[in-house]
Amino acid sequence: MATTELKQYSLAEVAQHNKPTDLWMVIHEKVYDVTKFLHEHPGGEEVLIEFAGKEATAEFDDVGHSTDAKEQMKQFLVGELIEADRKKKPSAGFTLNQRTALIAGSAAAIGAGLALIFKASSRK
Repeated sequence: MATTELKQYSLAEVAQHNKPTDLWMVIHEKVYDVTKFLHEHPGGEEVLIEFAGKEATAEFDDVGHSTDAKEQMKQFLVGELIEADRKKKPSAGFTLNQRTALIAGSAAAIGAGLALIFKASSRK
């Protein structure tokens, strides 16, 4: 089976498709036209409209879409980002949930440390 080349789009081209009647987005460097899916999206159309014409990979991943949802996306694939607009893969990037957990854990550790300091200083 021959692999077909996907049409290449720039982020600027994707950005032109930013209306509910013409809605594209980028997820994992692939370009999707989700206009026809807008009213069927289980999470509501507002979330798709919010990222109309934009890069939405982090938000897509943070939701934790099912395997079925990822499979369903294939029918909306219209192309991929041009090489110049692709992000370099960070060696140790964090998702939004991981960043939130890191901040919360750090705040808890700082709070516990301060409590120990105040407790120790009040004994003097």
